[in-house]
Amino acid sequence: MNRWSGWIQNYQLLGFILNKYNDGEQMFENFKKLRTFFISLLSLVFITGFTVSSNAKVLVVGQIAEPKSLDPSTVTAVNDFRIVMNIYDGLVRYTDGKLEVEPALAKSWDISSDGTVYTFNLRSGIKFHDGSDFNADAVKFNFDRMLNKDHPYHNTGPFPLSFFFSAIKSVDVVNANTVKFTLNEPYAPFLSNLAYPTGLIVSPAGVKKHGKDFGRNPSGTGAFKFKEWKSNERVVVDKNSGYWDGKAGTDAVVFRPITDANTRVAEMLSGGIDMMVEVPPASLSKFGGSKFSVVEQAGPHVWFLILNAKEGPFANKKVRQAANYAINKQAIVNDVLEGTAAIAAGPTPPAFAWAYNNSLQPYPYDPAKAKALIKEAGVEGAKLTFYVTEGGSGMLDPVAMGTAIQADLKAVGFDVEIKTFEWNSFLGEVNPGLEGKADMAEMAWMTNDPDTLPFLALRTESWPDKGGFNSGYYSNPKVDDLLNKARSSTDQAERAKLYQEMQEIVQEDAPWVFVANWKQNAVTSNKVSNFSLQPSFLLLLKDVKKN
Repeated sequence: MNRWSGWIQNYQLLGFILNKYNDGEQMFENFKKLRTFFISLLSLVFITGFTVSSNAKVLVVGQIAEPKSLDPSTVTAVNDFRIVMNIYDGLVRYTDGKLEVEPALAKSWDISSDGTVYTFNLRSGIKFHDGSDFNADAVKFNFDRMLNKDHPYHNTGPFPLSFFFSAIKSVDVVNANTVKFTLNEPYAPFLSNLAYPTGLIVSPAGVKKHGKDFGRNPSGTGAFKFKEWKSNERVVVDKNSGYWDGKAGTDAVVFRPITDANTRVAEMLSGGIDMMVEVPPASLSKFGGSKFSVVEQAGPHVWFLILNAKEGPFANKKVRQAANYAINKQAIVNDVLEGTAAIAAGPTPPAFAWAYNNSLQPYPYDPAKAKALIKEAGVEGAKLTFYVTEGGSGMLDPVAMGTAIQADLKAVGFDVEIKTFEWNSFLGEVNPGLEGKADMAEMAWMTNDPDTLPFLALRTESWPDKGGFNSGYYSNPKVDDLLNKARSSTDQAERAKLYQEMQEIVQEDAPWVFVANWKQNAVTSNKVSNFSLQPSFLLLLKDVKKN
């Protein structure tokens, strides 16, 4: 978006907001005068115009991309999660500032002694935004929709993260305010997964009314209710005045997709948006002084390259190891990421201190060793296709990082062709698997427990044709066994040992190039208060105020 079109969009959005939130005849006259003034400003070459973010009742958030859907059961990207977390509630939620679980729509719960039965006591009197009742039947509908292929609304999927709940054997309504989950076996991350966006509760009435279009017409019980989605321009949510956990601090939130990072920064500097997440590291210095606040929060993030272990050069473990030696990760951290990340040593982020293997050291930068392994494997001069996204959730300057990686791989003898995609298009290419398309692809995961990423992206049963995200087709039966045991164990010390052993094997097998663990950031204007980032990487805006 150029500067001129951005001003035009701001004018359009200003009209929307003032028409909606300024009451009374006098206010409308003021708007007409302001509109005339704004139009006259547009005729000038130099415009210092009035922007939408000057409205004190409306928070404007710069998003990194257009959402794919607002149905939390069907999406995987943190970009989408940042919106849906404000529209819906789950049975439980993460405690503010922590990855611990606390009550939400369920006011309490009981767990059987064998860890296989969870009984939730629900809050009463809560309604979805469409006026229908939240109750045990609604909870059962949500999980049956995801997990039961014979459910009449299963076709409103697909549900790519339903793996989170694959341990569920049945969901039973005890009474209107009590629901019981029976698991096939003990499953340690069950409560944590319920707090994740995939566990958010949608309105059954809304799904029945809109079918596959529910994602464009969402209805939850959250602090904000859906108002409008204008493609490639804005998603608008209004304050839910009847919210069970207290009213939001703003009347509305406008989520604006601004895919170009430089444009997002320019909009923030000019006042077109009140807040932006994932600030490019090179731009952080622009937000010093009293006009802005930079917020940072460490969290469980890993940025890596998926390597196609099924076909091509990376089917050979030596070549995958060579790629890890060839890439100068310290230079990427220092020069591209401006010191906002640390070099990754394996698939598990160090934020999970109890599960992290501290004995692992990152692959050192050793191009000579990389060349030797490439020669040994007989793939000198091999041509590689490299999928790079223009921007996306947690992707950390992906084009600049992709270019740096391309240069490092060229230096050891590879001929690397980069193909770039918009974020949602990128996911559409990568998630179904790299077979027949590419040798490597960028990827980032922000996850809330040590189970999720390896279980969904490293097991043999997580190959894309089986419903997972193992897009590089890595397979090691020992890793499969360790992950399955860790997932079902309720002993944290045992789980830690299993995960630490898994990390050693995966680092040796090198199905990925392990690049960086990032510290997330955001910037707000000085008009914004009560905002904090969460270690879950989820964006919670209920308590945010705009002065």
